[in-house]
Amino acid sequence: MKKSLLLIVIMFLGTLSTVSAQKFAGLQKSPTDISYAKKDRSSKPDIKVVYSRPQKKERKIFGSLAAYNKVWRTGADEATEIRFSKDVKMGDQTVKAGTYSLFTIPGEKEWTIIINSDLDSWGAYSYDKSKDIARINVPVSSGEELEVFSIAFKKVDTGYHMVMGWDTTRVEVPFML
Repeated sequence: MKKSLLLIVIMFLGTLSTVSAQKFAGLQKSPTDISYAKKDRSSKPDIKVVYSRPQKKERKIFGSLAAYNKVWRTGADEATEIRFSKDVKMGDQTVKAGTYSLFTIPGEKEWTIIINSDLDSWGAYSYDKSKDIARINVPVSSGEELEVFSIAFKKVDTGYHMVMGWDTTRVEVPFML
């Protein structure tokens, strides 16, 4: 009896040491965030964006960190994902309900916004233009300085505008429902 009790105690202590040895990753340098476009607080989202939020940290952003005229992951880490709960129009192009990656091509005066069918990619390293679902060019505007890359939605008569901003750069992407 004493031997079996001792064996159980040893097994239990062995389990505890395994649990306490678990390593956890540190905090993300560019934390993941979610932005929703929805009719009201209690509604399910019409559009949901999951993205990582890099920080400026006194760096030159557009034209340097996010190069002009090159495909950008639109944030940090994994490519940004956008989910539409119903079909939407982006410009004159229809995007079917579903989940996509969101890439951009920043420019000084306008950005190209890209909805792409490839999911779960790291950055824009494996971006494949042949998987583009829709593209639209939108003008660049400016605003107060934002330290952290941000995406938000504003309700308009025809649907939503997805507003992206970082540093003093802003772009608005129209989605009609």
